[in-house]
Amino acid sequence: MKKYIVLLRGINVSGKNKLPMAELRELLNDLGFKNVQTYIQSGNIILESYEGKSVICNKINEGIQNKFGFDVPVIARTIPQFKKAIASYPFPIDNTKIVGFVFLNKKVYVSKIDVKDIDNDKYLIDNDMVFIYCETGFAKTKLSNNLFERKLLVSATTRNYNTTLKLLELAESN
Repeated sequence: MKKYIVLLRGINVSGKNKLPMAELRELLNDLGFKNVQTYIQSGNIILESYEGKSVICNKINEGIQNKFGFDVPVIARTIPQFKKAIASYPFPIDNTKIVGFVFLNKKVYVSKIDVKDIDNDKYLIDNDMVFIYCETGFAKTKLSNNLFERKLLVSATTRNYNTTLKLLELAESN
């Protein structure tokens, strides 16, 4: 059985896609996943399964559609993949409030996209990840999930540095 960190896109944001974590954990247990944990209210899950990432993502997406009535992009990573993402972060980590990890649902074969007026914000596309460094802050940056989804034709979800580290810590502690 393998441990996965699963990220849901757009859960409990601005009153949309309300999904209580207790009900989500119950659904995931009903779907056959083991040792299910959630972290904060924004769709961060740690679970164990014999199934592969694509099966896990499809199962969770369909389960949420059936039980809660909305379509949520689901992205899964193994612990080694999460560790690699953290270790590969290419920009300074002097201010963790402006460090972000954009997890993509599939590998992309593009290294640059056309983004205008990003000031001192930076990004690096690396396979199924985009690393972002947002000097303007996450609230003001143009480097958003929507931008990367539109330009790269993927589903994407972003986690800040502290949440990313905490998810890895929780996954490794059990």
